[in-house]
Amino acid sequence: MDKVKVGIIGSGNIGTDLLYKLRRSELLTPELVVNIIESPGIERAKSMGVRTSIEGVTAILQEDDIKVVFDCTSAAAHLAHAPLLKEKGKFAIDLTPAAVGPYCVPAVNMTDELLELDNVNLVTCAGQATVPIVSAINEVADVAYVEIVSSISSKSAGPGTRQNIDEFTVTTSKALKEVAGADEAKVIIVLNPAEPPIFMRNTIYTRVKNPDITVIKEAVYKMTGKIKKYVPGYNILLEPIIQDDIVTTMIQVEGLGDYLPVYSGNLDIITCAAVNIAEAYALKLRGGAVSA
Repeated sequence: MDKVKVGIIGSGNIGTDLLYKLRRSELLTPELVVNIIESPGIERAKSMGVRTSIEGVTAILQEDDIKVVFDCTSAAAHLAHAPLLKEKGKFAIDLTPAAVGPYCVPAVNMTDELLELDNVNLVTCAGQATVPIVSAINEVADVAYVEIVSSISSKSAGPGTRQNIDEFTVTTSKALKEVAGADEAKVIIVLNPAEPPIFMRNTIYTRVKNPDITVIKEAVYKMTGKIKKYVPGYNILLEPIIQDDIVTTMIQVEGLGDYLPVYSGNLDIITCAAVNIAEAYALKLRGGAVSA
């Protein structure tokens, strides 16, 4: 059966890394990459044999065969794009902070029902990295409070990340409560200027109501296995340890090095998750079932 055709809005770092990953997919084919100006990303897509346009979302809307659209632009731009894509019956995967649709963290809440919607949001890099672990702990230990310290290389934090630190922390906190199930949440982001650049690391502190560390460890390792299926560089750096009712664990994310450097795991986890969602949608179009 033919692959499902997809489009990418935005040809920056995220859009380009996504393009590399899509070319490996057995279910998806990148049909069109668009921007509103000529850019290195547009030139790179052309060199890879992918059609391009500088007419922005307008070009995507004219392509009836494109079923899935990745928006890698900005929150403001996606707010304008979303209703247009919906009108054309396209499934939008939002990699911006706009959050027009519900948060989707594939290992936790990607269901057939979610894929029936017209728009889903990728939360943040810290959300993709930590929501699954907190969800796993919550299921077996009931998380009353979670505190996340997400540390990324300053070299992998572009202007968008730097300009939206407040939105980053608020969005991640909401996802930790709404998707992972924690009662309360706090998020801290650290841009580390170390040389050589560090990998993305997330320290997760949870206050739990049922502190059975054996059961908690089992849940965390099981969840890690689910995530590694679509984010191969996702690993436990510090297995869960407990003191009184506080469980601490640490996660590291190493990028695949497709277009972005391997230390940009914070960006890689977003593009990996986006491809995973699109592939699940493609399977659903073929009549397959999806389960979180």
